[in-house]
Amino acid sequence: MPLVHIDLIAGRSESQLRGMVKDVTDAIVKNTGAPAEHVHVVLNEMEKEHYAVGGVLKSDE
Repeated sequence: MPLVHIDLIAGRSESQLRGMVKDVTDAIVKNTGAPAEHVHVVLNEMEKEHYAVGGVLKSDE
């Protein structure tokens, strides 16, 4: 059972997330031979106030 965790900053539409999950699942199926129904994708969306790069919150950019 492939398990993929994706962390990203919140703000994508449901349509964008749906497309990403499908593309990731298709890539796992293609490269591992695992059936699509066994591929699990977990999306962790973070608010800009909860993510920083180089000591700067993304919300401050």
